[in-house]
Amino acid sequence: MTDTLDTPENALPFARAAQLESWLEEHHADRAGLWLKIAKRDSGVESVSAAEVIDSALCFGWIDGQRKSFDAVYYLQRITPRRRRSAWSLINVEKVEALTAAGRMRAPGLAEVEAARSDGRWAVAYPSQSRATVPDDLAAALDADEPARVFFDRLSRSDRYLVLLRLMTATTPEVRAARLQKVVASMAAGRKVR
Repeated sequence: MTDTLDTPENALPFARAAQLESWLEEHHADRAGLWLKIAKRDSGVESVSAAEVIDSALCFGWIDGQRKSFDAVYYLQRITPRRRRSAWSLINVEKVEALTAAGRMRAPGLAEVEAARSDGRWAVAYPSQSRATVPDDLAAALDADEPARVFFDRLSRSDRYLVLLRLMTATTPEVRAARLQKVVASMAAGRKVR
């Protein structure tokens, strides 16, 4: 894969989602990623939206990633091919189901979905921060460790989600149990989970 466009300095603007999808049709298999210039809402510049970028990327088996500020008109968004065995968010699972129903998914995107279904990643897609809840195993572990419980209760919403995410993205019960033990020990010692 070449990556000459995979630098912020070479970010490309797309006025419409169809243009981005044409680029992905041609380059989805031969690029390591792409930085896009996305116009800010009130800029008056015709531009693909962040939501359209995500939908287009998913159609081709790619995923949105890093976002950076750029100038008064644009911000930058990087998209890349989905890494092998990467976790799926529940939001993206739902988006793909809607894109499939609308007939928009392309062969590379469908191949990523099939791989995720085959190896179980699809079934264990993790929820967004607004929908995540404390799982029973973490609640029980915190109930058994007062310092960890007090620390967890004082965490910001974002820091709590990082704790939950470590557990939700575990690939096996053994990995989850090890992560649970580690996050509880960290919090009992007064350290945030990273």
